[in-house]
Amino acid sequence: MTNKRIALIGAGCSGLAALKVLADNGLTNLVCFEKNDRIGGNWVYTASESHSSVCETTHIISSKWLSHYSDFPMPADYPDYPSHRQVLAYFQSYARTFDLERFIKFNAEVKKVEKLAGERWRVILNDDTSDEFDYLLVANGHHSVPRHPQWKEDFKGQYLHSHQFKNNRDFADKRILVVGAGNSGCDCAVETSRVTDHVDISVRSPQYIVPKFFLGKPTDTFAANMLWLPRRVQDWLHKISIRIQVGRYRYYGLPEPDFPPTHAHPTVNSEMLEKIRHGKVHPRPGISKVEGRTVYFSDGTSAEYDVIIAATGYRMRFPFFDKNFIDWEDATNVPLYLRVFHPEHKSLFFIGLVQPQGSVWPLAEAQTGLVAKYLTGAYTLPSNWQQLALEEGASIERAFVRSPRHSVEVHYLPYLRKLEKLAKTA
Repeated sequence: MTNKRIALIGAGCSGLAALKVLADNGLTNLVCFEKNDRIGGNWVYTASESHSSVCETTHIISSKWLSHYSDFPMPADYPDYPSHRQVLAYFQSYARTFDLERFIKFNAEVKKVEKLAGERWRVILNDDTSDEFDYLLVANGHHSVPRHPQWKEDFKGQYLHSHQFKNNRDFADKRILVVGAGNSGCDCAVETSRVTDHVDISVRSPQYIVPKFFLGKPTDTFAANMLWLPRRVQDWLHKISIRIQVGRYRYYGLPEPDFPPTHAHPTVNSEMLEKIRHGKVHPRPGISKVEGRTVYFSDGTSAEYDVIIAATGYRMRFPFFDKNFIDWEDATNVPLYLRVFHPEHKSLFFIGLVQPQGSVWPLAEAQTGLVAKYLTGAYTLPSNWQQLALEEGASIERAFVRSPRHSVEVHYLPYLRKLEKLAKTA
């Protein structure tokens, strides 16, 4: 099987991990198609709108202690939460150290992928050149196609998605509404509040907004120490720790979550709650309608704004697949066995298509480790793996707050350990 041809789409953090692991397992007959002229994916910052979803001040929200590849620690002088520039330098160093660029074809945007007979794949690029492969790994990410609210065209001021937000320099003294209190929304609200006193944030659903440190240590390392406990006990301790850190969310004018902290993707931000209590950011409820520059909220209030920044998430899109083939844009159930293996296509694998409560990079590495074992014959899928894929998608719907945002959510360390255990016993 080692002579079979392998195609990989994407040279971001997940694609790089996949290249390294495949090569380590002797699977070197592979081509990685990267549409940009360099590695790094979303972590390649540009001052203008592009594929990148990081802004000028972005730092990672999982600590460096839980955000590195297994055999390549982040530099000792990096802070607990490195900046996007440091993260990109880390990826570049990883690629250089393991000579990964030898497999990458840059400026090669995949226009279309067709499935052929015999579980093979034809990859067609934007210049209409094509090639055929025995296996296909998809690592194109899921934070590049913005999801816009229905009322987007009704607003007559300046509208942008958080994907387009790069810095706060053009927002001085403007009246700003940020829609959504996820990680991007809170970042946009905090950054714009530095240059204007008129920042509101519309919060439709309860969110856990968690500071980055607890008892002087990164919050995710504290949570990692509780994994040996039953899930119910973990949830209780998470709730108690958050209560100690922030008190009640209603003290900040925010809706109080009625679900355990681990049942939704957390917002990790140490400044947001402080900005609210300092009067720099003002919470608002969900939006009922928009007319001109006036926004009407669900509590009957309204206000006028110069700018709306919609931090309304992303669509899970695979532009190279026909929508009749795979379309999970609005799905709340994504049926993949171990979040990797498609139940209908045995030679197709998804790498990094997870939303972890932690870092995606080590997970992509572990996912590819299992794929490599499968391709070399060391790992065999269970006989009922198709059914398990369907059940796994349904179980995620039950385990997390039901929405497209959580359709690929996973508990970071339990999922990582499961993949590693399967690969080790193969």
